[in-house]
Amino acid sequence: GISRTVAHAGFALTDLHIKGLGRTPRASVIAALGMKPGDSIFDADIQGAQQRLSRLPWVASVEVMRRYPNTLHITIVEKRPFALWQSPQGVVIVERSGNVITGEDVERFRRLPKLVGAGAPEAAADLVDAVQAHRAVSARIAAYARQSERRWNLILDDGVIVKLPEAGWEEELDALEHLIIDAGILERDVTEIDLRSPSHYFFLLRGGEKKEIQRGKET
Repeated sequence: GISRTVAHAGFALTDLHIKGLGRTPRASVIAALGMKPGDSIFDADIQGAQQRLSRLPWVASVEVMRRYPNTLHITIVEKRPFALWQSPQGVVIVERSGNVITGEDVERFRRLPKLVGAGAPEAAADLVDAVQAHRAVSARIAAYARQSERRWNLILDDGVIVKLPEAGWEEELDALEHLIIDAGILERDVTEIDLRSPSHYFFLLRGGEKKEIQRGKET
């Protein structure tokens, strides 16, 4: 009864201002808010509303502020999608930190980097950045596959697998760029490029034949 009296005195919620919505539906915000027009603004559970809103998949942070006599202001900062990860539960969208955002509507993000393997989301950021700085490698990359949570394989768009070492992979991206541009390695009949040896490149051909080339003599 007191709440109704206060609401009738001009303190009923009538205005709702929401900033920062991009991928979060407005209807989801209103549902999580837990209030409806006409409720007393004094009864607004600000802390509870913030906790409920923060649990929405795309919400990174949220602030709910009461403005008398009749307004709530909601400011939302959304998470930024970084990559798609083939998780045990299916394909999900992940942040740069590796945290999972959602497994819904992933087709809209098909142009994001593709990650495979346990531990891939948490370890991928530096590698993805480095690959994108190598034009020829970046143009051919299809997925990044984490191996035993220690090192990476690159899967190229024609199915060629490039094995990177656990340490020093930065220099091997330079070597791969050189092999693609100057040696035309992807124009040859290779299915696997092993860059883990400090002295040789190892190649697996489609017929099963293995070849090795001493570094510096690949042309």
